[in-house]
Amino acid sequence: MTGVELHHGAATDVGLVREANEDAFLVAPPVFVVADGMGGHDRGDVASAIVVEEFARLADQGYDPARGAAVVAETLEECQARIAEYDASQRAQGAPDFSAGTTAVVALLIEQSGEPKWLLANVGDSRVYRYNHGALEQVSVDHSLVQELVESGAITASDAAVHPERHVITRALGGSGSTEADYFVLPLSAAERLVLCSDGVSGMIDDRRMEEILGAADDPRDAADQMVAAAVAAGGRDNATAVVVDVVGLVAETPYDSERQRVSLEEKLGALP
Repeated sequence: MTGVELHHGAATDVGLVREANEDAFLVAPPVFVVADGMGGHDRGDVASAIVVEEFARLADQGYDPARGAAVVAETLEECQARIAEYDASQRAQGAPDFSAGTTAVVALLIEQSGEPKWLLANVGDSRVYRYNHGALEQVSVDHSLVQELVESGAITASDAAVHPERHVITRALGGSGSTEADYFVLPLSAAERLVLCSDGVSGMIDDRRMEEILGAADDPRDAADQMVAAAVAAGGRDNATAVVVDVVGLVAETPYDSERQRVSLEEKLGALP
């Protein structure tokens, strides 16, 4: 069994329009999360914080790497239950239409056939990208109205970027709509670098600009900082958050015992009885 050595960076900014930052993120190797509290809902910051808290608990307690998708699904169900409980408490205090909501994108290491792999999951329009050999590719598929229009052929991807309803999402945590996540599994070799981000980044800078930043910044901390800064410089119409994770290599989980190895060698050579 081998572990995976990861380097990572994260950055967030309120942007130039919003009064509060309703994004939240988690960097707790081997678990990474970005949650984007929905600005059109009440207290999106609470909903996104709940997602981060639940996945932080998962990272602290540990999980069976062979049950990756089930573990993520169970954690998302707990997030949904907590958000619903929060909504109920607010309604009981006199807010009859209260409904908190958030998107979420998750990356964590799992094990398949004895090998470590990435498991990626998303609910809503926060995204996960992979960067490999100088090329950026979106892995997740947005749960949004414009994505459905693109898939149906009603509009083009270019149209979607400026569509007036581009922020309408079709799945989220919180509320009564669909909370089902999509799951993707990637070999480590297929993703030298992962990027998790809120739509405050992906909606402000295009894939080509992200690719330029990732190609120029060797340190994932610099890459995350520069992606968020570029989103703010492009207009900062929303909270912007990015988490960048690099796979550095594999690490033996059993520490090397030099004394034990020396004794073993001496035994083989006949130096010891």
